[in-house]
Amino acid sequence: MSSPLVELRDVTRSFPGPPEVQALKGVSISLAEGEYVSIVGPSGSGKSTMLNILGLLDRPSVGEYRLAGSLTGDLDDDQRAAVRARFIGFVFQAFHLMPRRSVLDNVLMPMLYSGVPRAERHERARRALERVGLSHRENFLPGTLSGGERQRVAVARAVVSGPKLLLADEPTGSLDQRTSGEVMSLFEELNADGITLVVITHDRDVAARATRSLRISDGRIEDVA
Repeated sequence: MSSPLVELRDVTRSFPGPPEVQALKGVSISLAEGEYVSIVGPSGSGKSTMLNILGLLDRPSVGEYRLAGSLTGDLDDDQRAAVRARFIGFVFQAFHLMPRRSVLDNVLMPMLYSGVPRAERHERARRALERVGLSHRENFLPGTLSGGERQRVAVARAVVSGPKLLLADEPTGSLDQRTSGEVMSLFEELNADGITLVVITHDRDVAARATRSLRISDGRIEDVA
């Protein structure tokens, strides 16, 4: 039996006070490769801290995080950045696109750090944009696009390097209901192709689309489906 892609063991994340705040409290979860999981909870429940831990943007105060079977706790900052570039894609509510760079340039950016040979970068970026239905927008600036188009650019940027794990933090929070459905359908297509998908959300309808849902409350997590 293969090891999980993601495994947290008794992870606590504390922030110094006074008073000290425990954003995560003894969290243990295991995610298989190819799973589609939502993590749902109210503001202040620990969702963002969970994403930062899973994405190697932060470190547990206590506990272990294994990614693709390897312990991450002893990695230095450069090694963590290299693992992020190779294994993990991110999509955020606020898109985080570079406003003065074209759509194509935004999608090219992650490949500067992920080891993709220069000769392949433009081809892969154009394939990613085709996948999200935005080939016709590659020379546009982000500010000329709709919210849904900007989020699709962000998705293309997140997957262009071929990550195994895609972390989406409130990806529909800035979108209307119809556009939210389109973006979630795109995520589900990517998951069907084998990418492991974690959607962090406060929206129960978005969470319900996952094949497995976890609820986080006051830093503790439980399976709900």
